[in-house]
Amino acid sequence: MGLMTPEQFEGSLKKLKPRVFMNGKKVENVLDNKNTRTVVEANKASYAWALDPRYKDIMSCYSPLVDEVVNRYTYISASTEDLVKKAEAGTFTAEMLGTCIYRCVGYDAFHSLASTTWEMDKELGTEYHQRFMEYLKTVQKNDLSVAGALTEPRGKRSKKTLEWPDPYLSLKVVDKNKDGIVVRGAKINISGAYASHELVVLPQAAHFEGEEDYAVAFVTPVDAKGITFVCQYSPYSAERDQAEDLEELGNPVFGQRETSMVVFDNVFVPWERVFHCGEYQYSIKFVMRFARTHRMTCGGTCKVGFMNQIIGAAKLIQEYKGLEKAAHINEELTEMVVLRETCRACGMAAAHRGTDEPRGSGVFLPDELMGNVAKLNVANAFWRVMALAGDIGGGLIVTLPSLKELKNPEVKDYVEEFYSFGSDEPTENIMKVHKLLQNWTAGLHGVGTWHGAGPIMAQKIVLQRVINYEREKDLVKRTLNLKEKEGKNGD
Repeated sequence: MGLMTPEQFEGSLKKLKPRVFMNGKKVENVLDNKNTRTVVEANKASYAWALDPRYKDIMSCYSPLVDEVVNRYTYISASTEDLVKKAEAGTFTAEMLGTCIYRCVGYDAFHSLASTTWEMDKELGTEYHQRFMEYLKTVQKNDLSVAGALTEPRGKRSKKTLEWPDPYLSLKVVDKNKDGIVVRGAKINISGAYASHELVVLPQAAHFEGEEDYAVAFVTPVDAKGITFVCQYSPYSAERDQAEDLEELGNPVFGQRETSMVVFDNVFVPWERVFHCGEYQYSIKFVMRFARTHRMTCGGTCKVGFMNQIIGAAKLIQEYKGLEKAAHINEELTEMVVLRETCRACGMAAAHRGTDEPRGSGVFLPDELMGNVAKLNVANAFWRVMALAGDIGGGLIVTLPSLKELKNPEVKDYVEEFYSFGSDEPTENIMKVHKLLQNWTAGLHGVGTWHGAGPIMAQKIVLQRVINYEREKDLVKRTLNLKEKEGKNGD
């Protein structure tokens, strides 16, 4: 098949029965619940774009693995050109959705799996890479939506994994037999998994001798026996639940980012879907190669798309209020664009400087230095862009009345008059743009940006590990013609 239609994607979800809970109640159908439906719509859009002549160059590509055109979110980069397209897709989907494309974590996990299993097969004589590539063929041929899961609850950081009183705070293999493995534990902060076909699981952290049961990577259907999703529920979730008309919301169709805890209660995984089991020395490679890929995604691509929405909304508000000549607002808008383009440049640099990792694997990953710089840079830049948008939008962003008042005969005329700002623009449009900025500046995305792809300190640690100052030192030595230190005996 290669490419699935949006209608086929929705039809395929109807066949799945994931066990999902939200707001203290069971979600009987993720297609019908107002909050989980946003994830369906976001993933569904990725299927439409891949078939749309306007966007197919970004959202689809030829895969020699299956000799077909496939969705880019099922493809593994084999060149720097592929990485650049990956970056472009990240920005495109973010600006079109105004929230996450829930296929991106699985997409980035594919790169880590392909790279690390190739190395394991070469060094250990395992068959993980062959297994994974066979699985990837299935994903590409059937255009499966695959979510990714890494983050775990974990125990006290001051104690080692084996010292935790609850051994399942990190996902653990509890049984093995000739048919497969059984795992128990949980993954947390997992985006959009219940409206995907499958879930790819990687380790979160390095593992050591004695922790072999925690060194595991695999894929599983989202409705496998023993899997339960416990979903986030925020004021924005409650607002959507209660909305009579979704047009009243800041992002009517795609909503805020939706995540959940995924519980694995003795989940069976057949061997053909296991790609890492016990080889603890390689756990950190799965983690770091995923992070290397995902930090380019978070840092230099998707947040750029988000900033495009924020800048557009701030500019519209400036025009609605007749403030086009206000110097301070023009200066703020310019700063927002500079921050956006700086983030974009870091992401593109990470893509253009990518290499195959390990050498000879044919799996291209972004440049590690620039990928981490991109994520570290965007975390600070995004907060600043939100602050600037808040200043331009003014207090109305957080004091806005409900759009229902436009249909309330008691106050409709007041709202129409006093929130129009004397503009020819319909008051409803003005209020909707303010509502969109409320979604961004007073919503979930600030903290999400800070912690997505790892908290700030994670990027700083990696940068301190990968930065090599020898070239800079040599430049100074050459400029000053510094002499080499002589030995004690003058030789």
